[in-house]
Amino acid sequence: MDMKIKYLLAAFLLFLNIACNDSADNKKAENDTDAAREFVRAVLDGDFSKASFYLLKDSTNQLLIERQKKNYEQLNSLERNNYKESSIRPVGIIKENDSTTIFRYYHSANPTDTTPLRIVKQNGEWLVDLKSVIKM
Repeated sequence: MDMKIKYLLAAFLLFLNIACNDSADNKKAENDTDAAREFVRAVLDGDFSKASFYLLKDSTNQLLIERQKKNYEQLNSLERNNYKESSIRPVGIIKENDSTTIFRYYHSANPTDTTPLRIVKQNGEWLVDLKSVIKM
């Protein structure tokens, strides 16, 4: 099977899985900062279903969250526990316009990583766009 077809199939299956698993426990983010915090906390806790709830739904973001999940699964139990117990500290919240915010943060498990996240408002929902962290 061609690699492109495999990636598309994997992305499609992941999208279906996420769409079917959006839990009533997850509530829409009230604002940009809320979406960023909920997303980051879910990733640090290894709850990728919840993280996906706060993720802008497109094929690139689906592949990026799947990669993040695989990286998380490679961590040993001590590293995972450090992530779960870490605190999140915003270091910069920049509103580019009414529908886009850059949320820069660090977490206590890795305080040197201050990767910015782009939070966008789409159809009235605040969502994380992971494509903003890809270094070109």
